[in-house]
Amino acid sequence: MPTTPEPVPARSAAAVNEEIRALWLRAGGRLSTEQRRVYERLVAEWSAAVRVSREHDDCDRSEVA
Repeated sequence: MPTTPEPVPARSAAAVNEEIRALWLRAGGRLSTEQRRVYERLVAEWSAAVRVSREHDDCDRSEVA
């Protein structure tokens, strides 16, 4: 059964993490309902970027072996 690869995130985990940090700073440590939605979207994007990065690193290591 063919599987469809997950789309590659447009931004790196580091870039998304910076946006998460900026959101928390702007919010003063307390998120509104709308900010919470943005935060949840950013965390999902960050998680996908980390996963892709780790998979890419694993592929690079296997090519060297």
